[in-house]
Order: sequence, then structure tokens, then C-alpha cells
Amino acid sequence: MKKEYDPGEIEQRWYASWSEKGLFHAEADSRARGSYSMVIPPPNVTGVLHMGHAMNNTLQDILIRFNRMEGLNTLWVPGTDHAGIATQNVVEKDLAKRGITRHDMGRDAFVEEVWKWRRLHGDKIIDQLKRMGSSCDWERLRFTMDKGLSKAVRKVFVSLYEEGLIYRSDYIVNWCPRCHSALSDLEVEHEDEDGFLWHMRYPLADGSGEVVVATTRPETMLGDTAVAVHPGDERYASMIGKKCILPFVDRQIPIIEDAVVDVEFGTGAVKITPAHDLNDYEMGIRHGLERIVIMDTSGVMNENAGPYKGMDRFECRRVLEHDLDAGGFLVDKTQYTVPVGHCYRCKSAIEPYLSKQWFVRVKPMAEDAIMAVKEGKTRILPAQWEKTYFEWMNNIRDWCISRQIWWGHRIPAWFCDECGEITVAQADPKVCAHCGSANIHQDSDVLDTWFSSALWPFSTMGWPENTPELKTFYPTSVIITGFDILFFWVARMMMMGIKFMGDVPFRDVYLHALVRDEHGHKMSKSKGNVVDPMDVMDHYGADAFRFTLTAFAAMGRDVRISDKRIQGYRFFINKIWNAGKYVLNKIEGFDPDSVDCSSLRFSLADQWILYRLNHTIHDTREALKGYRYNEAAETLYQFTWHTLCDWYIELSKNMLEGEEKIPTMWTLYYTLKTSLELLHPIIPFVTEEIWQEIPGKKEASIMVAPYPEVTDAFAFADQAKAMAFIIEAIGKIRSIRGETGISPKARIDVVLRSNDHKRQSLFKANETYIRELAVTQNITFIPMDDPRPPRSALAVVSGMEIYVLLEGVLDIATEIARLDKQITKTTKELEKKKKKLANQNFLDKAKEEVVDEQRRLNDELESKLGKLKTAADLLKD
Repeated sequence: MKKEYDPGEIEQRWYASWSEKGLFHAEADSRARGSYSMVIPPPNVTGVLHMGHAMNNTLQDILIRFNRMEGLNTLWVPGTDHAGIATQNVVEKDLAKRGITRHDMGRDAFVEEVWKWRRLHGDKIIDQLKRMGSSCDWERLRFTMDKGLSKAVRKVFVSLYEEGLIYRSDYIVNWCPRCHSALSDLEVEHEDEDGFLWHMRYPLADGSGEVVVATTRPETMLGDTAVAVHPGDERYASMIGKKCILPFVDRQIPIIEDAVVDVEFGTGAVKITPAHDLNDYEMGIRHGLERIVIMDTSGVMNENAGPYKGMDRFECRRVLEHDLDAGGFLVDKTQYTVPVGHCYRCKSAIEPYLSKQWFVRVKPMAEDAIMAVKEGKTRILPAQWEKTYFEWMNNIRDWCISRQIWWGHRIPAWFCDECGEITVAQADPKVCAHCGSANIHQDSDVLDTWFSSALWPFSTMGWPENTPELKTFYPTSVIITGFDILFFWVARMMMMGIKFMGDVPFRDVYLHALVRDEHGHKMSKSKGNVVDPMDVMDHYGADAFRFTLTAFAAMGRDVRISDKRIQGYRFFINKIWNAGKYVLNKIEGFDPDSVDCSSLRFSLADQWILYRLNHTIHDTREALKGYRYNEAAETLYQFTWHTLCDWYIELSKNMLEGEEKIPTMWTLYYTLKTSLELLHPIIPFVTEEIWQEIPGKKEASIMVAPYPEVTDAFAFADQAKAMAFIIEAIGKIRSIRGETGISPKARIDVVLRSNDHKRQSLFKANETYIRELAVTQNITFIPMDDPRPPRSALAVVSGMEIYVLLEGVLDIATEIARLDKQITKTTKELEKKKKKLANQNFLDKAKEEVVDEQRRLNDELESKLGKLKTAADLLKD
């Protein structure tokens, strides 16, 4: 092994080796040895690795590697999503640089241009996932637009249409004027913005007065076809049934009553624009109102807007406000917080827009998906997300699945120019299925990207064919994804899986939280706090990065990432590397296969480490099975760094001679090998590199080595308890050395005062450990009724008093003076810090991270002052 760990060289070499040996590949053979499967949440083909991907794929890879080592037939299906709107936007931007639009090219040429872009750039994120160590079955790489998945998409569409669950209708949709496409409710991001509430005067047609309406979107008044009031609102009782005149377009519209009107909003009288508001649309159906579309698909006012034709919607708002004021129709304008929906892709303000679209009637499928969770067929973790899932599914609305773009699965519906009927078919028809006319044309819309993604767990395994993969690996074991796409994706997969496979698509749903910066802020380019996973791996290596993400992946809690934390776990990787070098050096020439461990006479330290290892195996296995990633990481960190490296390796140094040599060499060998196997799912590269150097017969790769299991052979509970007492005593003596400033090399005398003869015997039998690790010289035992040794520091361990004699190893007077000076200085610093934190003005105005840093420094000073006072008191006693 090299002196220093070089992650770049090692990671590249081992990933290539695993791939060449086919260790990621799963055969769809049988369920005889049990199967474990997952499908990757397909990243957008336009994407690059971000922190969410890094987190998500690290957690998936841990489970895949763990279950692969458990001996299960393990499949992790990778793939990418064609990302209709996002990909089309990227390609259109590229074309714009060349002065070309998609309309210049025509549909077929443009789609071919997108395929060309995908072939050149679409696998970038796949390469980055490999860099992370993701052990997907790359031989099964899928794409939501590949031939097999396209067949599945068409099969599902046609089946749902024939069953009456897909229909085409006029409806208010979320329209993006920039992307020129409808969006589902889930694709709209709502933000509260500072806006206004306009009060406008509509004169009554009979000249008897006026009605004042309130709105946050005055430009839509041009499409008003009614004014509505609540039936119980006495203010307007005399107006119901009358007509009022719409300013500027001089259209007479009725005043109607409807119970959904909120009497507390504005004036209690609301304008009704059925073509540009969902609630108004539904009210319009109830009252048989005309639907007038007043703008085009780019948000520009059309001929129905009268004198405002050709104006952008927001320009129209400004001009209209001026005209209302000038004409005496504007009564009031007040500030008002308005919830505005934005396109999740381009961030443009969406427009509620009447359009003919395709919908899925999801209520019947949602009911089955709700029951599947209630009956425990699928678990959602953390459990609190179940309530959110039920609330959304119980109130689900029909899903708008058509998009007005060219890149995607084109809707398999053909319109007949003769009879006007629609033909929906799995194979492209030549003639109309209703009248036989050949004069037919296909719908120009494509399907929502999430439609094909909803089929992912079974379409990637070959459905609609009854493939061996489906028989072996469906339902999948778990889906791991961010909580933010519970409804975008998870709920839809549940509905489609149950509908077309007759079973849930996965047994568990694990929803991880967000990765934030060190201050808990969401990462964004505008804040400048985005951490690039590729930069992190270039600097610290994939293993350190993976361990950091795992260590902070507490269920339901956001992960705070920082350079300091990653650096800390890079030190941990170095610690493992150095421990591996030490052990391999000490067991050089040792043949573990020639040793029967049941015949070995283990020392107390050997028995202790083997017992602690057994517990670590148990706790790690339970944590991984329960998706408690952070607990698994913490258990392994504490055992590896502290139990193994800080204690056992140090204890072993004096046991590698004489009759203790072989048991200690075997224990070093076994503990290192087992620790690496336990750590492998989290940090695969460094563990493989060291594991390959360990002597003895073993598998071709640590990846396929059996995951360690608890063994009764190492149930050394009493011995471990005894060794823990010795270690505690050594730790106390070391603490005294540090607190009093005794040189690390100076040997000290220790007096132990106790009447517990059993503990005294234990101490005497293990003096070697104490002398070497606590750097002691003379160890004396005295009974409890003897006086305390003068000028000594005291520590208590399970009823035994340990005294470190300070005379002769310290210039006590000089040391007391030094400590008193430090106490005075630290006290003054602490007083300043406390005064600052008591200043309410500072607390109110300073940034949260600045206040947190001041509190941290305050805590450090308090701790430091306490230690200084303790050390001084020991010397003055």
C-alpha cells in the first residue's frame, strides 16, 4: 500500500474493474435465493449531478451494496428521463444561437435535432453517477423515449382511453406563455407576491346604479360574462337578475348568485371570467355562461379584447388601469398579497387558460393507491408523509397529460377531417376507425413527461411483455427519492403499477430531505451557496463525500453540508488507510486459513474488540434495514476510529510478541477485514483497495463478500466489561495528564485507592496496558482508609480512586501562575462575549449565522475556562 491514500487513482481503477467483471449485473433467473430491486429516479437527460442526486444515489447504492453482500439477487435499474420541456428549451436555445427556430426546421427535423443532442450530451449525468460509485446494472440502462418504453406508454394510453379513463375536453389549465404548453398543478410553483386589489365600477344596464367588483387581475375583465354575489348577501339582493355593462367592450352581463362567492373578499361582488379562472370556469358551467378567451398562447391580448388587442397581458393591465381611472370606473386600488403561480421550468407567471387538453380521470386509481398504503402493502417513510399522501390523493383532480411541445411521446390519437371523430390506436392507423376515411391527422401534442415516468418500475423491466425480469424483480423493494416529488412521481407510479401490474410498484417508499448549506439555507445560484458534487469529489474523493452525506442523513431531517464536515470525514478515510497499513504490516506472512480461531487463547483486549465488533455488526445491520443511515454511519465511525484505531491497535502493539502473537495477529486480521466489509456499502473504494491486500482466501471482490453477521463465538460480555474498566482508567489518567500539562513522554506514578480486591486484581493483571497507554512508571495500591497522596490529581473509576502524583513531574508554582494568567484572560474574553450576546440589538440585526458563530465561541470559552480552573484546583490542593 502507498504511503498516502490517493482517491482519484483508486476510484477510477476499481470502478473500471467492477464494471469489467460484470459485478453490477443481475440475471433474471429465479427467486430461489431471494431478490432485491430498485429503479433509479431517472434524472433529466439535460441534467448534471447536483447535491440532491448525490444524496439520493448514495442512499440507494448503500442499500444495493448491502443487499448484494447479503447474497440476494440484486438489481438496480438506471436510466434517464427525456424531460420534454427542459430538453426542448435547451435545444431551442442552441438553435437560436444559429438564428434558427424549430418552426424553421419543421417538426421531424427538430425532433431529430433533439435526438442528436441527446446522443452527444445525454449521458453526462450517467458518467457523474459512476464517479459517485453507483453500482447500477448499466447493461440495463433505459431512457423514457427508448423503443421499449415507448411501446409501454402507448399501451397504457390506449388502454386507459378505451376504459374511459383518458378523455379530451375543454378545461382551464395552467398555461405557460413562454413554454407554450399546459402544465399540471404540480408543475406550478406558487409564490406570494406584492400586488394590488383593484375595485372597479360596472354600471347597471337599467341606469339604476352600479355594482363594484374587486379583482387582482383587472385585464381579465375583458372576458367577463357575469358578476356573482352570495345568495345571502343582502347588499346585492335587489340586483340579482339584473344586467350590468362591461366598460370598454359595452357587453351586458348578468348579475348572478352563487354560494361559492366569499362575502369577505373585496366588495363581496366578484367578476366571472370562465375562460381565465378555474373557479369561474366551474361557476360558468353551473350557470351556462359564455366562455370568452381574451388572449393568445403567448399572453398577448386577442380580438376579443377590443381596443387592447395586440398588447401583452401585463401591458394591458397598465393601460387598462389608466383608462378605468380616466373613465371614472376605478374606485380604489390597494396593496394586496397575491399568490402567483410560476412555470417550474422558465419561472414565467402562468396563465389560467381555457384550452382543449387530454386528461386522465385518476380518482378510481387513486382509491386503490390509498388502500395499498392503508393496508401496509407499501410503507411510506418517514411515516408523517403518509398523512400528506392521503390528503392529496383524497382530493386529487384529473391529471392534464397533454403538452404543446414537439419533444416527447406524441399522443396516439388521430382526428378525422371528414367525420370529426377521434381514433386512438396502438399502431398508427391508415384510416378513421369510425368512417373509414383516409383523411386523418395525428394530434400534435405530446404526453406529460411524468406520464412515461409513472410506468418506470415495470416499463424498464420489459412490460407489456411478460418478461423474466418482471417475474423476478417486480414489485421492487424500495424507491428512494426526495419528498418534493411524492405527488409528481411516487403517487402516480403507485396508481399505474396497481392498475397495470395488479400489485404495488414498491414495498417501501423512503423520502429523504433536502441537502442545504452549513447554515441550513437552501442552495441556489443566486445566493452563491451551491456546492458542486464534482468539485467535492475532485478535492476529497468520493468515499469522504459519500460518508458525509450518509452521516447526516437522519430520517426526516435536512442535511447540512459544509467543506469542514467533508474534510472531517476525509480524515476518517485517512485513518482507515493508515490502520490498514499498520495491520497489514503487522500480519505480514500470517496465513489466517491455517489458524483454527476456536483454539486460540485470546487476551482480554482481543476478547473486548471481538465483542465490540459483534455489537457493531448487529447495530449496523439493524440501522441499514431500518433506513437509519446516519445511525449506521455513526456506529461504524465510532467503532473504526475510536474502538479499533484509538484503542485496540494501540493495545495490540505489546501483544505481538511471544505466546499472544498468533491470537492478536488473527484478531487484527479478522477485525480489519470485517470492519472493511461493514463499511463497504458506504465507502466502497478505500475498502476494496485495503481488503484486496488482506491475506487468506476470499471472494474476487469485497462487493460480493458476505456481509458480516453476529457470531456467538465472540460473546465475551464479562471480559469486555472488564476491559472497558481498564480503558476507562487509562482514559482518566490521560485526561489528568492533559489537564495539568504533564509532558506526553514523562512517566508518572499512580496510586490506586480501593477496597475492591477483584478490581485490584484486574488492574494488576493488566498493568502492561496501563503502563504503555497511560505512560506510567510505578503503580501502587492502597486501601480506602489510607490518606490521600499529597500533591496529586484525582479521578474516580467505578468506585476506585486513581491519584496521579504531580510532585516531580511539574514545577507546580510556575504552572499555577501560568494557569491563573490564562484564567484571567479567558474570563475577560468570556465576559465580552456574554455582553455581546445579551445585546438585543445585535441579536435582532445580525445575520443568523453570525449569531450562531458568537454562541459557539461563547460555549468554547466556557469549556476552556472550566478546564483551566479544574487544572489549577488540582495543583493547589
